[in-house]
Amino acid sequence: MEKQIKKILLITNFNICDKASAAFKVAEYLDTLGCEICLLSFNKDKICRFGKPKVWFTFVYPEEAYGTVDAVIVLGGDGTILESARRAAATNTLVLGLNLGRLGYMAELELSEMEELKRIVLGEYEIETRSMINIELVNKDGTVKKTEYALNDAVLSNGSISRVVDIELYEGGQYITSYRSDGLIISTPTGSTAYSLAAGGAIVDPRLNCLCVTPICPHSLYARPLVFRDSSNLEIKNICQREKTLFLTVDGRINYELCIGESVKITRSPLQTSFIKLKSDSFYERLRQKMNDK
Repeated sequence: MEKQIKKILLITNFNICDKASAAFKVAEYLDTLGCEICLLSFNKDKICRFGKPKVWFTFVYPEEAYGTVDAVIVLGGDGTILESARRAAATNTLVLGLNLGRLGYMAELELSEMEELKRIVLGEYEIETRSMINIELVNKDGTVKKTEYALNDAVLSNGSISRVVDIELYEGGQYITSYRSDGLIISTPTGSTAYSLAAGGAIVDPRLNCLCVTPICPHSLYARPLVFRDSSNLEIKNICQREKTLFLTVDGRINYELCIGESVKITRSPLQTSFIKLKSDSFYERLRQKMNDK
């Protein structure tokens, strides 16, 4: 038995009518269970356009929202759930996803299973923790210019233009290999079923402690995905002479430029994401269901 959840932050894209309507349905149901429903303050005007809501909402500022609630319920696809999960990790706030997207791999429930939410109010759920990675952008002189963290992956590429780039990989200061490819993906076990999977990387059970390195369309017969222990200190260096800058993308949302000679250092983050788990299905059962392998 876990903590009873009473104060909930509801996240969705209120600019899309279907998602807004779904959020109101969920809010009305949670209201009958005695929950306090919070929304981000910048959604207040959007809510008013839908008319007077049947539920009394508490509006909270984004910078303090995640630390003031018991859990976050996200209505959307994997991208929306991923972004909210990253933000929730900073305050170790629980996250539960309701799928309103296509695949919904990170979602625990479909909208049709909304009544299962009564179990979180009763404390009848489990917590599944997922490891994250810490990402440092490092100047040529070795100084750190930016730090980020990710639940899924960090991707180094040429951005929107698909051109071959040159990258070096180090572990613990030791040279591992060079890649001539469209880019490189460094993912957590959670991210192994995202972009890394599409690029030919290994599928990794999220209970394992490791870091996955997957080249994107490598121009080599010998470049293969690599798996490192999660205590590794990985460094990816931009050695591309033909391009002025490469681009680092964090969890598919945040972009940074990386000039020649600069590098990205990746280690396991002290942060972790905590998902609410209501179903008894295993990682492999969900993999079969979501990937349509009947």
